[in-house]
Amino acid sequence: MKAFHKYIGATVMIAAQAPSAFADDITDFFTKGDAGLDLRYRLETVDQDGFAENATASTLLTKLWYKTANVNGFSGYLEATNVAAIGGSSYNSTVNGKAAYPVVPDPTGTEVNQAWASYKSDAFEVKAGRQGINFDDQRFIGTVGWRQNDQTYDSAAATVTPAAGLSATYAYVWNVNRIFGNDHPLGNLHGDTHLFNASYAGWSYGKLTAYGYLLDFDAPGAAGLSSKTLGVRFAGSAKLADPVSLGYQIEYARQSDHGANPADYAADFWHVGASVSGKGLMAGLDYELLGADGGAAFQTPLATLHKFNGWADKFLSTPAAGLKDIYATLAYKVPEGSALSGTALMAVYHKFKSDTGSADYGSEWDFQVEKQVTSYLTLTAKAAFYNADSFATDTTKLWFMASAKF
Repeated sequence: MKAFHKYIGATVMIAAQAPSAFADDITDFFTKGDAGLDLRYRLETVDQDGFAENATASTLLTKLWYKTANVNGFSGYLEATNVAAIGGSSYNSTVNGKAAYPVVPDPTGTEVNQAWASYKSDAFEVKAGRQGINFDDQRFIGTVGWRQNDQTYDSAAATVTPAAGLSATYAYVWNVNRIFGNDHPLGNLHGDTHLFNASYAGWSYGKLTAYGYLLDFDAPGAAGLSSKTLGVRFAGSAKLADPVSLGYQIEYARQSDHGANPADYAADFWHVGASVSGKGLMAGLDYELLGADGGAAFQTPLATLHKFNGWADKFLSTPAAGLKDIYATLAYKVPEGSALSGTALMAVYHKFKSDTGSADYGSEWDFQVEKQVTSYLTLTAKAAFYNADSFATDTTKLWFMASAKF
């Protein structure tokens, strides 16, 4: 009986203290969080044949974010952005009506960029709300971080990590908030999109990934972007001889029409690449194919497209005859011990051809110099020179950028 009385007494004490403990958790949830401010100023110029005027976009991205503390596995995140034109806007942002200028898709405006809540345990995480999603190298699913307005996903996602090196993610997306903003006809892609991505990274020599992306959009004019893509990717590196390393990747995917897409096609994707690096120097050679079938081509509308097929962005949509891209990369990072330490230089050469037929689309040189000045300030200069043969027009793009994170 005494033991029973002690049990009842302990239960009453715990119940009495629970509201106080809960209140403490709520207080910690908000007061022990973290906040930050990111700024990115960019001057972008475009000289493109076919336009009487050159484009000049001087824009400032301001990103303010707050992340709560993690309390019993629960956390939340809120991020707001503003893109402002500094000193005029002589460029076509895709929504400002300035069609006489080449396109620089950085519309001005303010919006809630991310707003999500999550729960995470040792082997499971679920996150719901407006969030960024980046899979692998962002060739199929990404946030387009290069542009001033991110691409984010109104979605619910779950990730399981049942064993060391093994991870699987499923996300259901009902709306994609694209870089063009809400005023663009295709600024939001509503629909039923299912994303599957599973990987195993338990080997020292590489990571194996399998994925399935089912895109079904019901926004007017977006049906042609609906597709089913199933693929597999292996990427890794191995030591050749100190300090030289070999990097490699091979990826294959098959895409077909899906959902509301009126086309009837099935096309292949290949990416094979290798690189050698050591003492700050890297040289790489890659081949990428986006195939074509019956007048329709392999498309990647949710990719971080600026990373691929040239920085001049001439192949954001794959041509109907498909695309072959052979490109060589040379990069160097200045070692510590000099005034230029931390400076990264890169040069890339692309040769573009069609998949079907024998069309030479053109070629492109890309260059970049980037310097991390302090722990919070980075300066970047970048250029792209596209030389057209049978696709698009000659285009030169220049960028000067300063990024600060506080």
